Amino acid sequence: MQELAREMAERLKAASRVHVYAHIDSDGITGAAIASQALDRAGVDHGVSFLKKLDEAALRAIRAEHAPVTWFCDFGAGLYDKMDGMNAIITDHHVPVEREIPREARANLAALAEAQDSVLMLNPHLLGQGSDAASGSGTTYLVAKAMDARNTDLAGIAIVGAVADMQEREWRRVTGFNRQILQDGIEAGVLGAGPDLRLFGRETRPIHKMLEYSNDPWIPRLSGNPEACIAFLLELGLEPKQEGRWIAWNELPADYKRLVVSELVRHMLDRGVSARDVERLVGETYTLLREERGSPLRDAKEFGTLINACGRYDQAEVGYRVCRGDREDALGEALSLLRGHRETLVKSLDFIAEVGITPLMHVQYFHAQDRIRDTVVGIAASMALHAPGANLGLPIIAFALADDGVKVSGRGTRELLAQGLDLAAVMQEASRAVGGQGGGHKVAAGATIPPGSEEEFLRVVDRIVGEQLGGGIGFATAH
Repeated sequence: MQELAREMAERLKAASRVHVYAHIDSDGITGAAIASQALDRAGVDHGVSFLKKLDEAALRAIRAEHAPVTWFCDFGAGLYDKMDGMNAIITDHHVPVEREIPREARANLAALAEAQDSVLMLNPHLLGQGSDAASGSGTTYLVAKAMDARNTDLAGIAIVGAVADMQEREWRRVTGFNRQILQDGIEAGVLGAGPDLRLFGRETRPIHKMLEYSNDPWIPRLSGNPEACIAFLLELGLEPKQEGRWIAWNELPADYKRLVVSELVRHMLDRGVSARDVERLVGETYTLLREERGSPLRDAKEFGTLINACGRYDQAEVGYRVCRGDREDALGEALSLLRGHRETLVKSLDFIAEVGITPLMHVQYFHAQDRIRDTVVGIAASMALHAPGANLGLPIIAFALADDGVKVSGRGTRELLAQGLDLAAVMQEASRAVGGQGGGHKVAAGATIPPGSEEEFLRVVDRIVGEQLGGGIGFATAH
């Protein structure tokens, strides 16, 4: 990885101009910020553009720009086989397609070598690692570090991208190449890491709200019940409201934190929660040390959610400016977008509850039509899958209308992954069967398909998932 990153770095530093293209989610936006900062410091002229997706039409338009070097962040692996003749660099972590070499190139060894060298891809999958070994922002960071060792101060933003992409979710800590990125950030003085409650909102949410919204893990009698959460804290002798305001988790002294965690463990075990699920209360958390206390930018998980809200509402540029250090106008805009994002998700979940989720043999699905934005339907699907009463034994497939067809999002669980689920392969094959395009990660993937093809698409998806899971019927799991 480091050797390839150095080769990419030399090409970038020698370029007369570079154009960076990045995905609109947190991982793509943080990656673009890292790439741009590194290019700025190297004195390389460049531009930055954000795309909802990278498909063949977008690739044709990018080719027409004739950039001396094109840098793809957090996408590109799915079109690796379509980039012959481009001087391109891909820093991605999605499952790559196999690259077929044209017959005419195979006939000329010199031309073949040149074609192979013109497109360089840094991707953990190429080394037999999974998508969680490094994010798109992480592979971008490795190139930035190769450009200049002083760029280790960008490690904090890379970890934000990794956490936003759920890379710590499986093991409750980042793994793979992310460990080296984390260490770089700690040594650079931009990151702190340590065990703590994994619940969202450690910096900004009132403690009872943090408990109320917990869904990984679900806390019996507390999740979804604000009054019970306040009573739980009061029974421990902890006053959640002090000097007229609700306090956040990170304002608590260490001894109070230990007391709350200990009592949460007891509370869950007493109510029959498995030890494995109880363990998910605590994990490694990541603090951006140069950000103000109480700011959503200080906790990596909150920072990532803020940036994600920007991209999902067509304001990726705002999130990019925050990542580049704008703590005035851009941060204000981002916070406003986050408030709207939360309201949208509440309405989305209300709509899903209204229309219901339809089970098939091996998957379950809902169609949002135009009631949920295509850019947030995947988030809504994940939340619906983990909502009370959901069937965690079946992957969930969500549809939403988009400008270029029907957006599909698929989400699974770590248990289904262990049984053989691979949604990236499912989306690739099923979308191709109906004339669409798809890909992603094994546990979370997406596609775009033609309108009217949803029924056929579901038939193919249901068959493939059944084959992956051995033909068994999903078990019902209610919280």
